[in-house]
Amino acid sequence: MTTRLGRYLIRTILGFTGVVGLALVAIYTFISFVAEIDEVGEGGFGMLQLLWYTLMMLPSGLYVLMPIIALLGTLMGLGALAAQNELTAMRAAGVTLARIGAATLGAGVLLGVLSLLIGDYLAPAGTMAARAYKSAAQYGAQGSVTEHPVWLRDGRHVVHVRALRNENRLANVDIYTLGEALDVERIIHARTAEYRDGGWLLRGVELTRFDNQRVIAERHAELDWDGRLSPEVLRLFVLEAGSLTTPGLVRLIEYMRDNGLDARQHELSLWRKLVAPFTVMAMMLFAVPFVLGLQRSGGAGQRLLIGILVGLGFYVVNEVSASLGQLYGWQPALAAGAPTLLLAALAVLRLQRAR
Repeated sequence: MTTRLGRYLIRTILGFTGVVGLALVAIYTFISFVAEIDEVGEGGFGMLQLLWYTLMMLPSGLYVLMPIIALLGTLMGLGALAAQNELTAMRAAGVTLARIGAATLGAGVLLGVLSLLIGDYLAPAGTMAARAYKSAAQYGAQGSVTEHPVWLRDGRHVVHVRALRNENRLANVDIYTLGEALDVERIIHARTAEYRDGGWLLRGVELTRFDNQRVIAERHAELDWDGRLSPEVLRLFVLEAGSLTTPGLVRLIEYMRDNGLDARQHELSLWRKLVAPFTVMAMMLFAVPFVLGLQRSGGAGQRLLIGILVGLGFYVVNEVSASLGQLYGWQPALAAGAPTLLLAALAVLRLQRAR
């Protein structure tokens, strides 16, 4: 295949992928807007604030939709070439199906890199900013970026954060200090906590010590806590695993392992994030034999229906594989990569059998 022809195929596929992406993201954004509309009126959270919040969550939705966008874009792009008999002319000129697949993979590499960038930068930043904005609009200065309390472990300390103002400011914090026999040695309740100069300054402190048969209660206006819990760890725990960056997931897994916590769920999320670009490429490669099979008898509507069914089927299989992996203790790489590997193998097999 000449370089010019390869660029033409890539340009056509990417052009239709962009159109499909705009359509699906618009639908996703509308559905997200409607799903959150019942929260309008809470504090200063009005329709304009909801619209801005939905737009900030847009990169996260685009990242989730990227595999099916790539699949549908490839189906529609190659389908348009087939409808105009351009694919027929290419095949008659000696262009093999393998070369068409290679050009499709070239477009897939570009979309895979784009997916990685969105998942590692835009989606996490947008999610964190959206939650902070929504909380500030609903509750003002007392808003929290967490929707649920956060439990953390820091060595022999167990920390319960009821409200996270931001990664450097906490409210209503309980710190349980455990002894060698895992008994509670002391409990600290702080009205607020602020990270300063590498440590936490607690204010409005109620401290309870358990000394043999005695219980000692103290009150302090301020108290320094020497825990190693960092704002970065708090930020990582606040974000959902699917919205974390790859380096963030690695650091969170290391933190959990160092503190004897179960990190399998986050290891699975890490592998799914690493596999995501290859899923995009496998989806696009899988579309090539379908287009050729429908070249004479199928229209755009049929290709669109097949793309939606394949995309939904893959999503279900991917989620089931992840759940079974956690249930039966599979290696995270296997649970995350098996559906994509199976899809790629089927794509290659169909390409080999296509005529």
